[in-house]
Amino acid sequence: MHPRIEPSELQSHRAQAAHDQLDRCSLSGPAVPGGLRTVVRESWRRSLRALGSPGPAAAPLALDGGELEEYRRHHQLAAVMPVIGRLLVQPAQDTGLLVAVGDEHGRLLWVDGDRAQRRRAESMAFLPGADWSEAAVGTSAPGTALALGRGIQISGAEHFNPAVHPWSCTAVPVHDPDTGALVGVVDITGREAAVAPHTLPLVQAAVAAAEAQLRINRLERALPRGTHRSEPARPAGVLLEITGRDQGRLTVAGRRLELSLRHTEILTLLALHPRGLRAEELAELLYPEDGRPQEVGGRTITLRAEMVRLRRFLAAACPELVPQSRPYRLPQELSTDASRVLAQLRRGAHRQALETYRGELLPRSTAPGIAGFRSEVGLTLREAVLADGAPETLLCYLQLPQARDDAEAWRCALRLLPARSPRRAAVVARLQELEADI
Repeated sequence: MHPRIEPSELQSHRAQAAHDQLDRCSLSGPAVPGGLRTVVRESWRRSLRALGSPGPAAAPLALDGGELEEYRRHHQLAAVMPVIGRLLVQPAQDTGLLVAVGDEHGRLLWVDGDRAQRRRAESMAFLPGADWSEAAVGTSAPGTALALGRGIQISGAEHFNPAVHPWSCTAVPVHDPDTGALVGVVDITGREAAVAPHTLPLVQAAVAAAEAQLRINRLERALPRGTHRSEPARPAGVLLEITGRDQGRLTVAGRRLELSLRHTEILTLLALHPRGLRAEELAELLYPEDGRPQEVGGRTITLRAEMVRLRRFLAAACPELVPQSRPYRLPQELSTDASRVLAQLRRGAHRQALETYRGELLPRSTAPGIAGFRSEVGLTLREAVLADGAPETLLCYLQLPQARDDAEAWRCALRLLPARSPRRAAVVARLQELEADI
């Protein structure tokens, strides 16, 4: 009895035979190499027109570093990444599968999933920022799905680029739920399991959920101000941003309020202590010791004056957050971006935490409570990223100013990057600079 050959394997074998004939045949007429599926043959024709030949060149890096981080932060698919994470990324861990999300031009923005496979995929430049459109790399599931506007599976040698033949992939484009325009693509990449019969419906279901989330987000933004549901009225989207900023910014129901440094420090400390702080406790966290004897009650008197000014400001700008007294406490929970970073790290969402984190929190603050929180967030982020073992995560971390002189982190990146990774040169150069400074 002959072993059963999966349809994807048969397609790949036939495509390999077509590759062997490619140099001797024309894809424009009746001499097309036999065995190719029609959809693949048409994609090869487009690829030949764009690239000339199926060379082994890696996908070009179109976005990198801060430019990539800024671009994906503002891309509309960033809002649906939690949906993709729950439906595809989490189930893909330790399965040999990768989940990639790209924009409408075929540029990969996020690549997650099996850690070992992520490292292997980097050797063919399958990483965030790389251009995987048909015009850049020829036939592949992400680029061809965008070219066709529908889901597709590409097996092994059906890829136009020989460097990608060990891989198979399934991709489905994401459409704007209102206009139908392409906004991006979701891809599953790996070995045979990536083109299993159930994989395409799985990705299609995840994309449908993502498109539904885009619509929900749009409808929620369109609600008139003051509209509320059955729960008690409360300000929507209250967030205090303190990472990478000298002074805080409070976002309330879409409005942004710039705060003074002292008001930012007080709100941050109260957010960290939702049960409240006595005046003496808050003053101790707020005012650093300067080595001189303190007047009796001097710090609490100064604090009370600050609280009067803060209450006056919030009463006019955001009355829902005016602090209460005895003890000082906020009337409702106040989220900070720094606390979100810690929560994301606890969940293992290291890539998401790096996108939330903008840099050291309130670096000009000398308040003891703020300095301690700053140290906690920075050290927790660093340790989590170094333990993650994913080169892309570590490279994103190394773009932060606080990591620029972290020789241990740069050496760790060098160990993790594949020998043929195009990013090794920049890492080696930075390590040489650090050693020269020493």
